[in-house]
Amino acid sequence: MILYGLMVFIILCIFFIWYISTFNKFQTYIIRINEAEANIDSVLRKRFDLLNKSITVIKSSIELESETLESITNLRSKKLSNFALDRELYEYINEFHTIRDQHEALKESESFTKIDLSITESESEIIALRKYYNDIITDYNSFIRRFPSILVAKICSYKQKPYFDGKDMTDEDTEDFKL
Repeated sequence: MILYGLMVFIILCIFFIWYISTFNKFQTYIIRINEAEANIDSVLRKRFDLLNKSITVIKSSIELESETLESITNLRSKKLSNFALDRELYEYINEFHTIRDQHEALKESESFTKIDLSITESESEIIALRKYYNDIITDYNSFIRRFPSILVAKICSYKQKPYFDGKDMTDEDTEDFKL
């Protein structure tokens, strides 16, 4: 009887150690995901600020009906996820490039050129951060689906996370972004 009790105790200890180990691995993934989201958030804020500054520079360099560019300031009052904000900013960046290509006077402005260069640099940053985020999400989602870690995922109600592709994503499971 004591031997049976000792075996049950050892099995429970092994299960408990496995559960803690798997739970900690989930926590590591969650920390990495949060870190990637914070980095993306930082670059998106930088892009927003650059586009906001470009409005003043564009208005001072050329006469332009910039109601579409001014609508970027309305983003400040919206509560958007990083996914939605990235899509919105991408549209404004496309408008920014269209205006740049149509007006030679802007290309002569030093401040506009600096903003343009910074926006281009931020594009490469956001591409790298999307890839990093999606790599972590791939690992996390596959860990959730694998046995036996699926047991811990179900116990702790961990759900799969969407990829950050910058396109037609649903924003339901994402945290809100507020400038």
